[in-house]
Amino acid sequence: MQPTGIEKQQLDQVSHLVSAIQQEIAKVYIGDPTTVQVLLTALVARGHVLLEGVPGVAKTTLVKAFSTTLSCSFKRIQFTPDLLPSDITGTYILDMRENTFVLREGPIFAQIVLGDEINRAPAKTQSALLEAMQERQVTIDGQTRHLEPPFMVLATQNPIEHDGTYPLPEAQVDRFMIKLELAYPHEQAEMQMLETYNKPLPELHSLLEAEQIVALQDLAEQVHIERELIQYVLGLVTFTRTHRRIFLGASPRAGLNLLYASKAWALLRGRDYVLPDDVKGLAPHVLSHRILLTPEAELEGMTPRQIVTEALDRVPYRGSAGG
Repeated sequence: MQPTGIEKQQLDQVSHLVSAIQQEIAKVYIGDPTTVQVLLTALVARGHVLLEGVPGVAKTTLVKAFSTTLSCSFKRIQFTPDLLPSDITGTYILDMRENTFVLREGPIFAQIVLGDEINRAPAKTQSALLEAMQERQVTIDGQTRHLEPPFMVLATQNPIEHDGTYPLPEAQVDRFMIKLELAYPHEQAEMQMLETYNKPLPELHSLLEAEQIVALQDLAEQVHIERELIQYVLGLVTFTRTHRRIFLGASPRAGLNLLYASKAWALLRGRDYVLPDDVKGLAPHVLSHRILLTPEAELEGMTPRQIVTEALDRVPYRGSAGG
């Protein structure tokens, strides 16, 4: 395995930081700790996250707690059917004193942006996020403004079966590196929530500065991944494009995102190399939401996640990583 230049002390510091953030978020969010690890993975991999779940499963609470642990500017956008694209990006207004037009920045000009119930707004408004998510910039009236790093969009949505929701366009969905599906909590976790409902929420502390996040992002890029693992990622992506039950398979961006996420996941686990299990564990989160099934498959009750599971079972990994 090739040397990466990442020192063991750096890896230990990252592991300690991940543990501290998980403990901090656990003060207010009662749920699977792996969810927080996946959020951190997307952050370090310079990706965006889509959280889906029925109303009331603490999607917004999780995102707000996560953003609080980061010393970054934070804005929340509540998506509604009458929201306009300019309400997100901002617009130029006339300054009567200076007799010039000045930009009134929208909430997209923040480092961490929460798009709450993103599928409550029509596609035209949702598309206001496309340039920001992909290029880390916003163009308003022909003028381009760059967004301050680290820039991350955390969007929540309700299942599409619920009334008053609009499906996200494929181009919008593909901009999200990871999709997390939040289910109802386990009985023990929900009991803990009910027992503490009338107690004041503890204050959360910021543990990660913006400069540290950028440094972690740069460090993740140095994590080593064997060529055999890259071929394995390609095999998984290709499988989704050739399956007879799939109308639209995972894009090349999906394969890149799986590579980036796997390297970030390895770093957060205290390693400077990627293991096959890193790819396998993240594949459902990175690939499933990018797959469109045929109408026949949907009628039979199949899900994209089942296709990814089938890919993991049938696509062989040939090689050795990490060792």
